[in-house]
Amino acid sequence: MNQCDELTALKTKQGFICDMDGVIYSGESLINGALEFVRWLEESGKRYLFLTNASAYTPLGLKRRLARLGLNIDESQFYTSALATAEFLHNQSPGCSAYVIGDSGLHHALNQKGISMDEVNPDYVVVGETRDYNYDKISRAIAFVENGARLIGAHPDITSPGDDGLLPAARALVAPIELATGRKAYYVGKPNALMMRTGISMLGVHSSEAAIIGDRMDTDIIAGIESGITTVLVLTGVTAKEQVKDYPYRPKYIFEDVGELAAQFTEEKAMVRRSLAAHLKVPHGFLRHQAERSIA
Repeated sequence: MNQCDELTALKTKQGFICDMDGVIYSGESLINGALEFVRWLEESGKRYLFLTNASAYTPLGLKRRLARLGLNIDESQFYTSALATAEFLHNQSPGCSAYVIGDSGLHHALNQKGISMDEVNPDYVVVGETRDYNYDKISRAIAFVENGARLIGAHPDITSPGDDGLLPAARALVAPIELATGRKAYYVGKPNALMMRTGISMLGVHSSEAAIIGDRMDTDIIAGIESGITTVLVLTGVTAKEQVKDYPYRPKYIFEDVGELAAQFTEEKAMVRRSLAAHLKVPHGFLRHQAERSIA
């Protein structure tokens, strides 16, 4: 299969699962081409879902965050590791309790599933990313785990991209508790198949008709490979191009950013239009006229 055919194979996928941080935005800025990429998804009638390991936000919070950046996305098109964690605990132990180290997105998701907050004798210790992290909270979490509480990480990302460099993510915050207790946490977010199966189900397409776009080899790309969906790595987040060789697996495609991806799709459409015009000997100016009509 040549490069053009491979690009066509990607373009004709019916559904796209997209990571957010490092793919669509970084900090408080949209990544180059994100607006054009989402526009292409919409105009092409693609199904798409933002599947993010970030547990700090609710879907409504993510919708509002993207709206501030110029993207209007319905909150039903977001699925977070916080929601996946709440679903996992609800299925494992309905009505359980948890001591939570995390932000509002994680607390809200757990509350929605009837999981009560307990700072005395919780069934679980649940950790997601947060800036409200201190020695006292770590100490209490350690004591609860030592007393029998099960340790859950919202996701296994160690870092996340920020405006001024990498920031500690959930696994980095779980690590002191694991080290102190000798207990290993169970991580719910990507690449856990639980979260991926839910995402593909929400997307509403067969795995063979789906692709995942992410910036991390250790979560997004391996999650796609293990779920049997096409993988696309963009280089605007955690993984640099020279780091890809360090992994025993490879993404199907690598792009500088989602803008390059959208541009490739748009250019391929233009090339097909030019080729058709040459074959049919379309009168000069006809394509331009058609393009103007489509814009109108």
